[in-house]
Amino acid sequence: MESQQKHNDRRRGNRANGSIPPRRAASGRPYAESRRPADHTTSSPRPDRERPESGDGIHGAYENGAVIGRNAVRELLRSERPIDKLLVQKGERTGSIVVLVAQAVERGIPVIEAEKAKLDAIAGFAPHQGVIAMAAEKTYCTVEDILGIARERQEPPLIVLCDGVTDPYNLGAIIRCAECCGAHGLIIPKRRAAGLTPLVTKASAGAIEHLAIAKVANIASAVEQLKKAGVWTFAAEAGGTSLYQTDFSGPCAIVMGSEGNGVSQLVRRTCDTTVAIPIYGKVNSFNVSTAAAVILAEAARQHHKSL
Repeated sequence: MESQQKHNDRRRGNRANGSIPPRRAASGRPYAESRRPADHTTSSPRPDRERPESGDGIHGAYENGAVIGRNAVRELLRSERPIDKLLVQKGERTGSIVVLVAQAVERGIPVIEAEKAKLDAIAGFAPHQGVIAMAAEKTYCTVEDILGIARERQEPPLIVLCDGVTDPYNLGAIIRCAECCGAHGLIIPKRRAAGLTPLVTKASAGAIEHLAIAKVANIASAVEQLKKAGVWTFAAEAGGTSLYQTDFSGPCAIVMGSEGNGVSQLVRRTCDTTVAIPIYGKVNSFNVSTAAAVILAEAARQHHKSL
């Protein structure tokens, strides 16, 4: 009983001097929250868990010239784009990395071994597979440049526009689909959408190195510019004409909408028409990158059939 009394006295003394916070009323903050130190925002994170500052994380808008992942680095080396250096994780000299290192050495590109923590930070904690190339940032082109590529190939333009695609995995997958289907370029907005981050580069599996990409202030204005150039514009939206009943054989541009809201109303009204993929199951829509693959494959089939 005496020891219990001392324990209770000690707790009362601690509460009096503020080292043990009092319980909050039911209408106040939860007790667990009141236990946080008043200065918790200034506490330092563990070094091995430190994350980049806001805006520079895994989904951040940093375009630092880092090309991550073995496939993306391989395509970068094939493109002969200027590369400052190749960062390889210490101990990772197996498999395809050996080939990448040999190609870099052949081109006179410095190969530097780095700790995994450094590669994680550069990649924004996206999977980098032990290799990162530091290259000059991809240069954006203009809408007119994309139309010029179609003229050089002597093909009717096939262009993809992304109206507010925010997920970098989706944007990378769309870039990959567009390049595989022979599209002449892709157009993305400057704001409220994913940019060309290292994660997008990796998700594209290197296709970003072979596809012209324009960044515009306004997707609706880009649609108007394409229409003036004689390009027929299609908004990919539920309720539109079936893509299998749509003529894609001429100059065409396909607008893919955001993951949550689809193509915006303004862009939809600006486009010439809407196109949709028939749905036979119970789920009412495809993922945006999957829908892009289906529509682009059909458009590419009609394009090449007419050539």
